[in-house]
Amino acid sequence: MSDTPPRNFHAIHITRDKCIGCVHCLSACPTRAIRVEGGKARIIDQLCIDCAECLRVCPHDAIHSHMTSFASLEAFDYKVAIPSTVLYGQFGPTVVPNEILSALRRVGFDEVYDLSSICELNCAATEEYLNEHPSPRPYITSTCPVVVRLIQRRYPTLCAQILPIEPPREIAAKILRTILPKSLGIPVERIGIIHITPCPAKMVSINSPATLAKSYLDGAISIRDIFPQILQALRKSEEDALMRHLFPETLFSGIGMGWPLSGGETRGLKSHRAVAVSGIRDTMRVLDEVEGGLLQDIDLLECTVCPDGCVGGPLGVENRFLAKSRVMELVAAAGEHAVVDQKDVSRLYHRNFLSFDHPVSPTEPRPLDKDAVKAIRKAKLRERVFAELPLKDCGVCGAPDCRTLADDIARGYARLEDCPFVASKPERTTDASRKKAKGGPKTGPKKKEKP
Repeated sequence: MSDTPPRNFHAIHITRDKCIGCVHCLSACPTRAIRVEGGKARIIDQLCIDCAECLRVCPHDAIHSHMTSFASLEAFDYKVAIPSTVLYGQFGPTVVPNEILSALRRVGFDEVYDLSSICELNCAATEEYLNEHPSPRPYITSTCPVVVRLIQRRYPTLCAQILPIEPPREIAAKILRTILPKSLGIPVERIGIIHITPCPAKMVSINSPATLAKSYLDGAISIRDIFPQILQALRKSEEDALMRHLFPETLFSGIGMGWPLSGGETRGLKSHRAVAVSGIRDTMRVLDEVEGGLLQDIDLLECTVCPDGCVGGPLGVENRFLAKSRVMELVAAAGEHAVVDQKDVSRLYHRNFLSFDHPVSPTEPRPLDKDAVKAIRKAKLRERVFAELPLKDCGVCGAPDCRTLADDIARGYARLEDCPFVASKPERTTDASRKKAKGGPKTGPKKKEKP
């Protein structure tokens, strides 16, 4: 397992040398975590949820994800890959999952494990949990780590509604941590278990888990990074007539195969009403409704911030619509029959083997000031400043919108003159501008915000 992680690990980073301050990322960020200062974008750690919306829209390749390097796996004696089922949709209609798993072994992994059966197991455990816990409603799935972080930061009252069952990637790694050291005779710390994923936020859930003392995974490699090696291995394997039979024992679950698609997590539920939503903006709209007391007639809410689900992850290679079509073909080919024994699910479920180590807790708020009296003064100042601004939300000031600029000014991180529309009208004197001489927004140097 990974060592004790940093509390606020982030997978998304900006390469300043490439950034030209074009503000594409500024407007894309759903949590207003980006500022442009001195012509360069900067991420505020306390606000970032690693959704990678900024990475998607950057036209200059200035934003990158910090993932596990393949070279770092040499630190382990035995290397295990757990690929997301998204990987099966990346190679077109002629390549079957068995070939992809075999190619991963050729790339350098000692063992490769299909995740679809564990996805089905998770679905069955979810059904059992919902049967035993009639409230609150709706429960919210925890598979997407960005959704978990979003709830921790923006919807803290919904933390108790996150379904307390670990996602399939962690369940699979936990099972392997249990059986491999005994069967191989290798110390557990010498076994490296790696998730292959299209999502940089999976790296966050490994290094800074919200529900575990430590992740059972040692790292995450992006599909984009390992794709060329898999492709090369697949081409070499064309001459091997036995390639399709290297994993005869693998039973692919049609229920689990569909997990990377929006609605895939809930498709296997038999007796509960579920709704699936994908995309960060739509997810936030639905969570707004849940926070407001709506949707209580829904048993389970499946939220994924990537469009169309994990198949739309930013670190995939194939066009997401083609990948989605391919995964749907594989789901149809695998069928709807269960490959997991419900008795096994019940045993693991009642032993709490599938449960969180601890519940999801809200992230500490970002107060205007630690001193309550000063915080009240700053809140009043923020409203006065906001009334002074033009409400154009243009981003020219370096903040994503006027409301955020007013907040930055109240905190001392920005100045009223950063707004070009205010700065171009010096004759305009209002209550907000007069307050500058009495502890209001200052015209001197900005206070540097803590990283």
